[in-house]
Amino acid sequence: MPEGSHTIDTSKSDAVLARLMGLHPKKIDLSLGRMHSILAALGNPETKLPPVIHIAGTNGKGSTTATLRAIAEAAGHRVHVYTSPHLVRFAERIRVAGQIIDEDHLTDLLERCETAAAGKPITFFEITTAAALLAFAETPADLCILEVGLGGRLDATNVVEKPAAVGLTPISMDHEQFLGNSIGVIAAEKAGIIKAGVPCVVGYQPKEALECINRIAAELGVKPYHYTGGWNAEKNPGGGFQYEDWKSVLDLPSPNLVGDHQILNASMAIALAHVQKAVSIPDAAIKAGLGWVRWPGRLQDLRGTNLHGILPESADLWLDGGHNPAAARVLKTFLREVDPVERSITLIVGMMGNKDIPGYLKPLAGLIDQVIAVDIPGEEGAASAGTIAAAATDLSISGTVAKDVEAALHMINDKARADRPPFVLIAGSLYLAGDTLRTAGVLPQ
Repeated sequence: MPEGSHTIDTSKSDAVLARLMGLHPKKIDLSLGRMHSILAALGNPETKLPPVIHIAGTNGKGSTTATLRAIAEAAGHRVHVYTSPHLVRFAERIRVAGQIIDEDHLTDLLERCETAAAGKPITFFEITTAAALLAFAETPADLCILEVGLGGRLDATNVVEKPAAVGLTPISMDHEQFLGNSIGVIAAEKAGIIKAGVPCVVGYQPKEALECINRIAAELGVKPYHYTGGWNAEKNPGGGFQYEDWKSVLDLPSPNLVGDHQILNASMAIALAHVQKAVSIPDAAIKAGLGWVRWPGRLQDLRGTNLHGILPESADLWLDGGHNPAAARVLKTFLREVDPVERSITLIVGMMGNKDIPGYLKPLAGLIDQVIAVDIPGEEGAASAGTIAAAATDLSISGTVAKDVEAALHMINDKARADRPPFVLIAGSLYLAGDTLRTAGVLPQ
């Protein structure tokens, strides 16, 4: 259901963000040198943060972060959170003591970082991460959760000398142009957030990633808390799930996020809550937090929005920003869970050009009736709708194109049958998810 429909004037912060884009180096060399320089110019805010929990991985980072925040706040703690990318407006990335940063505060921070950069080349993510760290250092809180942007070892968030805990969610192929073309190489980059003397929680991993993580951890003298080793979770037949680790065995309600995979994401968050020693999080807070956690753009129900109004009232409309084969496998499981028997299932897809489009569509072949491909507005690096439709056709999925999501929904409505209500998934990109929420008038809160 819609989160919020009011609009916020972002013109001032947008103007500064546009100027910061102009500082982007012509050639990106992945290093932390630029980050350390701007942080020094800002008075080293990274040394003045509340206790930090640092989270890296390919899939589930955002959901794990959202769940950890929810249970920590349910325990009465003030929590800073940094995530990326945003869906509708940039401010979503920076949550200060529980609230999305307000526009005046954001604009002030960005201008201070612009002054500190003094015109020197710095990436957009680096300078905006510096702004987030500055906000977190200057506002009292009990906990600070930092989600890695890309990789880990050389990510702009990897500047905290000794976090309270680090977590590695499931790792799979993604961002190969920056991180490498094998699971092992990518895992080595993400495991770069592991630090000597800092507790480390590791989610489900493929064998190659696990071996790499264990090797790096051993070199640092760290013994990770592994899924099925240090902690475990099992879905209960009657609903909810059982979580077990070195500390406790808990019977818990299913998280307020759609899909069985969210049980593992929630369990990862619980393991992080248990392994850190900075704040107290009782079992009652874990149960309460699971009940109200929200994470927009991930299997989000869009019934009741103006976009759903284009379709017959009995239609389902869902949104998911996942963009790699692992995310598509989650959609496959979701479709089997909801089991839309006698429904016409349509995937409206927009993807970036650097993603594995056939690999994303392949798990869904045989489950969906058609793909309607769309361009992603305003994204130069987006794959063309024609390319996506052709990839669907190659997999024996009916593939066609539409101008945009609204046009695709009208196409579906025009062919809808009363005895076979449409089941529609808009998917393939967080950028498309953001544009869809904007069109739907839904503002993440």
